[in-house]
Amino acid sequence: MRHLKSVFVIFILTLAAFQTVAAQDAAETPVAKHGQLSVVGPHIRNEAGDITSLAGPSFFWSNTGWGQERFYTKGAVETFAKDWNAGIIRIAMGAQGNGSYLEDEAGNIDRVVTVMNAAIKNGLYVIIDWHSHHAEQDIEEAKLFFTAIAQAYGHTPNVIYEIYNEPLAETDWSTVVKPYAQELIETIRAVDPDNLIIVGTQSWAQDVDKAADDPITGETNILYALHFYAASHKEDLRKKAEYAIGKGLPLIISEWGSVTYSGDGKFDEASTRDWMAFAKTHGLSHLNWAVSDKNETASMFRPSATSDGNWTTEDLTPSGRLVREIIRDW
Repeated sequence: MRHLKSVFVIFILTLAAFQTVAAQDAAETPVAKHGQLSVVGPHIRNEAGDITSLAGPSFFWSNTGWGQERFYTKGAVETFAKDWNAGIIRIAMGAQGNGSYLEDEAGNIDRVVTVMNAAIKNGLYVIIDWHSHHAEQDIEEAKLFFTAIAQAYGHTPNVIYEIYNEPLAETDWSTVVKPYAQELIETIRAVDPDNLIIVGTQSWAQDVDKAADDPITGETNILYALHFYAASHKEDLRKKAEYAIGKGLPLIISEWGSVTYSGDGKFDEASTRDWMAFAKTHGLSHLNWAVSDKNETASMFRPSATSDGNWTTEDLTPSGRLVREIIRDW
């Protein structure tokens, strides 16, 4: 009964999304400029074959009752598109914990549809992320979810699927994460043969070297997640990334923070700029954590910030001001 309920809720809401997505604005947007993305060697390339590096924000966990779901609005997306010059955004669709999709399907799907439709209207690429540290425990739910998303949005070049946010250190790449990814890729490709799929990597998306030594084969347009938090992760992690890139593994920094790995602690501007130079050198796309006013230093916003965008610099935290600068200039 649980799975029948999931199918009903998701397909009804995503059918509505399919029917109501407005045409994107006529101005040259990131999607209008770059078109259908693909993965060639270690790089994302646009429709013309050029290496394409995109920058944007990641929304916080979408979970009902956590407080940060308030930013899942059309106005927030439009402000990221038009004021922050974002090329891409990320939906962190909560798939564990209280108030997650597993507990409140309707609330979380409504947020996903709102942000997905706004991203398409504003011509942004949009990552839909199964935000969990234990995705292998809910593989059937993930397959149902991504099937529905692919059916509703797979016809657009905007959508990118991130199938497992951050596997834990003890969740082995070769025996757990990789087989999970292969099942999810097969599920998505049955509906959407073209759009990019991001595969999570072991140890909170840091062990990209393990994925490089045992990559998924026989699939196209696959990326591997690299996550960093600038105050905690520095040259040692960049060496892992360089090893993976050297072996031809295509990476995307689908989540990064300017602070410690806890999401709080020291705001490290110098290390953030080192990482941005690294991303620029290697043509990597990246998304900052997080669209949030939670009381931690990774949050972009102060409590004064509205849910609907049009923020002033006074609404931004020190991290938020730096992130806006980076995204605007990217």
